[in-house]
Amino acid sequence: MAQAVDDRGSREEIVVIDLESEIDVPVMQRQDSLYVDATRAAVANHHGQDSWAKTLRLAFQCVGILYGDIGTSPLFVYSSTFRDGVGHPDDLLGALSLIIYSFVLFSVIKYVYIALRANDDGDGGTFALYTLISRHAKVSLIPNEQAEDELVSKYNRGKPPATLRRAQWMKELLETNKTVKISLFLLTMLATAMVISDAVLTPAISVLSAVGGLKEKAPFLTTDEIVWITVVILVVLFAIQRFGTNKVGYLFAPIILLWLLLIGGVGVYNLIKYDTGVLRAFNLKYIIDYFRRNKKKGWVSLGGILLCFTGTEALFADLGYFSIRSIQLSFGFGLVPSVLLAYIGQAAYLRVHPDHVANTFYRSTPNSLFWPTFILAIAASIIGSQAMISCAFATISHSQTLGCFPRVKILHTSRQYSGQLYIPEVNYLLCLGACLVTVGFKTTVIIGEAHGICVVLVMIITTILLTIVMLLVWKTSIWFIAVFFIVFMSSESIYLSAILYRFAHGAYVPVAMSAVLMVVMVVWHYVHVKKYNFELEHSMPRDKVKELLGRRDIQRIPGVGLFYTELVQGIPPVFPHLIEKIPSIHSVLIFVSIKHLPVPSVDMSERFLFRQVDREEYKVFQCVARYGYRDPFEEAKDFVDALVERLQYYIRDVNLYSLGCETMMIKSSSYRSSCADSFGSHEKPSVRAVYAEEMLTPAESFSEHTRQASGKSKLFTQFQGEKMNIVEMMKIQQEQQVILGEVNKGVVYIFGESEVVARPHSSLLKKIVVNYIYSFLRKNFRNGEKMLSIPRSQILKVGISYEI
Repeated sequence: MAQAVDDRGSREEIVVIDLESEIDVPVMQRQDSLYVDATRAAVANHHGQDSWAKTLRLAFQCVGILYGDIGTSPLFVYSSTFRDGVGHPDDLLGALSLIIYSFVLFSVIKYVYIALRANDDGDGGTFALYTLISRHAKVSLIPNEQAEDELVSKYNRGKPPATLRRAQWMKELLETNKTVKISLFLLTMLATAMVISDAVLTPAISVLSAVGGLKEKAPFLTTDEIVWITVVILVVLFAIQRFGTNKVGYLFAPIILLWLLLIGGVGVYNLIKYDTGVLRAFNLKYIIDYFRRNKKKGWVSLGGILLCFTGTEALFADLGYFSIRSIQLSFGFGLVPSVLLAYIGQAAYLRVHPDHVANTFYRSTPNSLFWPTFILAIAASIIGSQAMISCAFATISHSQTLGCFPRVKILHTSRQYSGQLYIPEVNYLLCLGACLVTVGFKTTVIIGEAHGICVVLVMIITTILLTIVMLLVWKTSIWFIAVFFIVFMSSESIYLSAILYRFAHGAYVPVAMSAVLMVVMVVWHYVHVKKYNFELEHSMPRDKVKELLGRRDIQRIPGVGLFYTELVQGIPPVFPHLIEKIPSIHSVLIFVSIKHLPVPSVDMSERFLFRQVDREEYKVFQCVARYGYRDPFEEAKDFVDALVERLQYYIRDVNLYSLGCETMMIKSSSYRSSCADSFGSHEKPSVRAVYAEEMLTPAESFSEHTRQASGKSKLFTQFQGEKMNIVEMMKIQQEQQVILGEVNKGVVYIFGESEVVARPHSSLLKKIVVNYIYSFLRKNFRNGEKMLSIPRSQILKVGISYEI
């Protein structure tokens, strides 16, 4: 047995080599950053197959949560497709054929059987795809990545095999090409903006279509009266969001199930009663005949056809609470037959009554079923809108964790499900937008134009991100990737061109809304990155901090100071500014960095990373609190309790390892040299190299590690015995009690209130962006202490100005 200790910088390295053992033991490497439980073994997520009983229960429940939007599309597809009436009887067969195959291609094949596989630990949507890519390639524009992040159990970053050169090529392209990084970021932000805009348009078109059926029984109602009835329902819909309607989401399932059974049954009735010949639409030749006969008009009508698969983007984004198998089961055997039968039945009805195309859905419903259908239509449209609104809340929450959206108040409406959110400010704006769109456009045809461009653009961006995931993460067959990209990108581009042709007829609305949102998100992120880089460049090294704290005029204040900073490396420049103005620090000072990882959640045992700045004399520490983009912030007191608990573990472990250093020293410098060389080269498989900092895990003792490392080592036994003597343990306990005593004296939360301005010689555009737009956003959105629910009486703010 040989051991060596090498002191490099501020850390101690313990190299342990068992020359007696013939067992190959892996090499453990110290990663350069904060430590503690960062090196806890990453436990791969193992999702066992759910039982069929659970799968069927989930399949029933997801009917109510996921299918409200896509299930209400039959309300308005035909009226949006044939704006000027049906020109030729066979046009109905061509349109029906397009509906059937578009629905199957995009909803079933792309989303249900391909995109669902690209979920990020249960989260879907374009944002989840971006975070999935972020974990496999360093695409973040903020330089706050740490090697320890990859050791989080849900990170699962895999190194691409050498045989798959395209995966390595894609990784290098994303990491080294700044243009590609920025383009990927902007695409994700555009998709995010479109999803938020869609949350304005989906309630408007769904509820207006459902309420429009009243004209069948009350023809005296004017268009304006229908519009105002819709506005009242929309106001009620957005008003109930604050109660967390997803708490009773499972109660929606029976309503949507009844709705699907109803429209499917009516479809069968119409098919048998009017014209079974519409089943010929399964022949693709009717699509060719449709375009040959209608030419440009047929191409433009694709803007209405695409409404048949609206809602699939919300389905993908909201899949987090259900298994893939349950969605595929309920989608294939519940939604698909019901919706397709509804479209087929309406086509059969229109073959006999082509002049009723403006209100096909209600005209094709038997009179005896009108009122049940009307009530269910209203309920289904509200439920479908609810899914899209929830999707917008989740998207904004996720964007905020990336530093891409101004701080807003986020309320978690469910203790059981972390994804159930409510954002008051956003809810008010969505409600206002939906009401203005309804009052301004009055008809579903124009709103459908606007709705369509949101759907298509999100689908195109999803195709691009899915292709990158296939290359980088899945590493699947290149031929499959090529076919996927060509088929979906070409077909979605055709739909996009059709909807853009009528840009001035309504499609400009979501583009305008998305442009405003894009400006907000890009400006906020741009200044956020610039500010982080400025603080990083002007950060204070730890040795300089010790010099600063050694000044004679520094006063010690009882209690604990939590100094919040965005930096995860170094000490922020606002700290020496504070000491200059107020030459005093707390008895225990902890620099706290709140950091969001590109994972849905971080286990509490892996949340905190610590590093000592000066533990012995000044008791100054650095701490990084890591969260997933789905994790809620704790209350201030709960956060402090958790942080102090983990700090106790850290103090225990760092003392134990420092005690063991002398025991681990050996006399032979030749052994020490050879051991260090072997570790540095990583060539000898029989060497187990363990750095002290790596093994500092809060739930595991040193003896557990050493027992695993070498069961035969007598020196290890001696080491354990010497380090665990009662005197030293009492010393550790005393240091822990000092920390607890200071906590009991009070905790003060210190924030740097930084004013960011453009440099005097900056361009005019930069001055407008930083000095006006960003300044306006910062003053009118929430501050960091409000996001963390910190009592105002315990806050200390330090003002400082940065020129970027």
